[in-house]
This record gives sequence, structure tokens and C-alpha cells, in this order.
Amino acid sequence: MAAWEHGRGPTPRGAELTHAPSLLIPPRNAPIVVTVHDAVPWTDPETLTPRGVRWHKAMAGVVAHRADAVIVPTRSVASELLRFVRIPPERLHVIGLGVSPALAVPRDDDVAVVRGLGLPAQYVLSLATLEPRKGLDVLLRAWARPDAPDVPLVVVGQPGWGGVDPGSMIAALGLAPGRVVLAGKLPDDQLGAVLRQATVLAMPSRAEGFGLPVAEAMAAGVAVVCSDVPALREIAGGCARLVPYADVAALSRALDEVVQDETQRKAMTEAGRKVATVFDWDVAARNTWGVYRAVVGHE
Repeated sequence: MAAWEHGRGPTPRGAELTHAPSLLIPPRNAPIVVTVHDAVPWTDPETLTPRGVRWHKAMAGVVAHRADAVIVPTRSVASELLRFVRIPPERLHVIGLGVSPALAVPRDDDVAVVRGLGLPAQYVLSLATLEPRKGLDVLLRAWARPDAPDVPLVVVGQPGWGGVDPGSMIAALGLAPGRVVLAGKLPDDQLGAVLRQATVLAMPSRAEGFGLPVAEAMAAGVAVVCSDVPALREIAGGCARLVPYADVAALSRALDEVVQDETQRKAMTEAGRKVATVFDWDVAARNTWGVYRAVVGHE
């Protein structure tokens, strides 16, 4: 890794093309395609470590100079990246992520799985890695307000960096037992059931490159309340309730209104299912293959 950062070290042998899924790229001996997932090191550097910000910015300069093509997941990231990194616009390609079709199909045991986890018929779901920019602190503060929804908040996600400790936050806010359920990381079968049975998905992130939980929730027929940040606004396609990031009062009110208003939820979920059809892994694969062919001169 350290050698590659300085343009030295081993290179892939016999490869017609190298696709790097991060900014860490090998010395060039074939065309290189790089995926850049977000522009957070430039737009929201406070949500990363100082070392991480320095590394991403330095390697982005290398990528801009050496990569034949750069893939980003949204138009929002493309626009942000072009503001900060000197990537020729013609080398930048927007290819979105996909959602597993299985998520959209209810299973006969969904209710039993959710009840087996001790969850009630209605709950708001937070689905995110536990790290600073995901806004769990904002969501928990919203949950402590008197106008918050009168249903539990279920927090699903594995620990990330930054020392985010939801248990300590819950205790400091004085939230009553049962108001927040810390479910941790769930296996895929349980996760699918918990998502499909959720009343609302809450995603109060400060910044995202794509926002896969929003796409997954819409595909699963779940209403979404999320931060009004560029990538989430783009992915939601007008089907989510958007609130300003870190506006605790607005988040609490929006969640309560959507939880209580079944008619509004139905309209949101019907529209969301239609928008979510564009998040297709087969389409993403074909578009990526098209970039490969263009880079190696097959088109």
C-alpha cells in the first residue's frame, strides 16, 4: 500500500485493464479505471480524520493525473469532485449502484422475524454504519423531543470509526427504556425483514456519495425521511421527506408526521418503488463494462 501511494511496487500481470475500487491505484502498466465514492474529504472534512483527509486529497491528485476513467455513483458527486480535483470532465462517468431485487419481495416469515427480534408492529429504522457523518446524534436528539414519534427507534449498523457510542448518547439524553433499540449488525435475512416491516427509514446524514439505504428502503416500499443533502436529494427523486441537516426540531416533526399519516406514507412508498427501479445492478454492470471497452479502445 505504501509503495503504491508513491507510484512504486508490484503491478497486475497480464491485465488488459485495472479497476481500482478506491483511490489506491497501482503503478500504471495498463489503462486504469477508478471508482470515487464521494467528495466528503473536500465538502465535509470534519467528518473524517485529518490523516484521512490528507491521504484522500493527495491520492485524488494522483488519480486525476493517471486514471483513464473515473466512475462516481451520482451526478452530485461528479459536480462536487469537479470543483476540487482537476479531472477532465470527459473522463468522469456517473454509474449508480443497484438494489437487490430480493429486498422488494416480502417473505412469509417477515413478521415472525421482526417479532422474534422483539420489535413492535411500528418503528422507525436507522440503517447506517455508526460513524460521525451519519447523524445518529442528531436523530437521537430528535427522539428526545416531546414531538417525536411515539414508536421505537431501531438502530441497525456496525461500529465504524469516530467512537460513536449510541448507548452513552441514549443515557445522556435520558431516553426511556425501549424508546431506542440497538440491534447492531444483522444478517441479511433478518435485515431484509426489518427493513420491509419498518414504518419509516430515517437517514439524517451530513454527507453521502449515494445513500444506498434510501434506495433500498424505496425499493422495499418504505417511506423515507432524510437530510436535504445533494446525493440523498438526487437518489430520493422527490419521493422522500427532506429536512435540513442537523435541524433536530424539523427532523422530529417530519418523522412524526410521516409515521402518523398513513395516506402520506402510501403515496411516498408508491412513488418510491417506481424511482427505485433505476437502481439495477445489471444496468450498473453494463455501464461499467462500457467504460472498460471505451478505455481499452474497443469502441
